[in-house]
Amino acid sequence: MTTTHHQRTALLLHSLHRPGSPLVLPNAWDVASARIVADCGAAAVATTSAGVSWSLGAPDGDELDRERALAVVARVAAAVTVPVTADIESGYAADPAGVAHTVTGVLAAGAVGVNIEDAAPAGASPLRPVDDQCARIRAAREAADAAGVRLFVNARTDVFLRAVGDPADRLAETLRRAVAYRAAGADGIFVPGVADAETIGALVAGIEGPVNVLTGPGGLPVAMLAGLGVARVSLGSALAEAAYGLVRRAATEALHSGSYDSLADAMGYGELNALLA
Repeated sequence: MTTTHHQRTALLLHSLHRPGSPLVLPNAWDVASARIVADCGAAAVATTSAGVSWSLGAPDGDELDRERALAVVARVAAAVTVPVTADIESGYAADPAGVAHTVTGVLAAGAVGVNIEDAAPAGASPLRPVDDQCARIRAAREAADAAGVRLFVNARTDVFLRAVGDPADRLAETLRRAVAYRAAGADGIFVPGVADAETIGALVAGIEGPVNVLTGPGGLPVAMLAGLGVARVSLGSALAEAAYGLVRRAATEALHSGSYDSLADAMGYGELNALLA
């Protein structure tokens, strides 16, 4: 992918983040899932770190090495014509310089966006200190700027997801981190772990910039999230979980009852084969 094409694709990804008309991302984890998502009409493809890790035989949570993660990003980016944004967990690196190296690899792989989270993979605190995370976000931004690409940096904060601190203080802490992350160079703020309209509305009102929420079964429908001003809706690991859940149901059925009803709604062999041709 040329730098000019990178630039155009990155600008397209930015333009898709519209409060009230959100970018909906059924996250993919390999070429087949990415092709299916794009074929269904997705305006962009986002990877899920959990799905990628599971497909490669590793648990989620910064357990996958950078090279294997970026190899999947490269295959996905080469397989679709829409912008690709990569979930890079906390950056696959111990320090900001390493995050910059990862972002350079993401761009080389053909993606034009990243999710980078403030969850700490180890240590006494579940989240990185704000200053530490800001340094990592700045490193990501500087690496992209050096490459001449307006990478969409989606800064994820796990205050709600990890139930950090007093419940009454979580909204304020999330907003505090959002302000700092935006100042450090983040384009959007991703807040997984929130599901109620009141909190989501407060996040949208309190964050300057696109707000991304995580949803799935039982979550608010896209139309309601749009009405709250959300700019990006992610399904995260939900599609991969559903796919592996089907594997378990179908395997259990075949092995224990000898029937195959779980497979009734599967994609046809010819359809899937043609999609990957």
